[in-house]
Amino acid sequence: MKVADVMSRNVQLASPNDTLGEVAKRMTAKDIGVLPVGENDRLVGMITDRDIMARAVAQGRDGQSCVRDAMTRDVKYCFEDDSIDDVIQNMSDIQVRRLPVVNRSKRLVGIVSLADAARKYDPAATGAAMCGVVEPGGSHVSSA
Repeated sequence: MKVADVMSRNVQLASPNDTLGEVAKRMTAKDIGVLPVGENDRLVGMITDRDIMARAVAQGRDGQSCVRDAMTRDVKYCFEDDSIDDVIQNMSDIQVRRLPVVNRSKRLVGIVSLADAARKYDPAATGAAMCGVVEPGGSHVSSA
């Protein structure tokens, strides 16, 4: 099975110049915890509800601060034609729950989450991947 078979296609984008308050309101309204950040037709980051708390609010920034001040800049992604087995193993290894999905022209076409894989593919394989995601440590820490 390919990533395209399980990914979510209706992806909201944030701009690096959006305010954290605007993005937090959009996340709340859509009940989502992450938004890819795009600029000049390129994926330049990811912003999560946790980024907003750990990289902004906890450091005294307010809702008028820009997304660029709190986003994760090291964007990991996968391709829509990648094997879902390979991608969920990679997600476990790099300790992320969601990945932006791009086509071979590197255009954003969706986002895949471990929850998508559990619902639409294999709950057992996804559960094993989640064990890797929740291990303490890893490269995705809360520091700015």
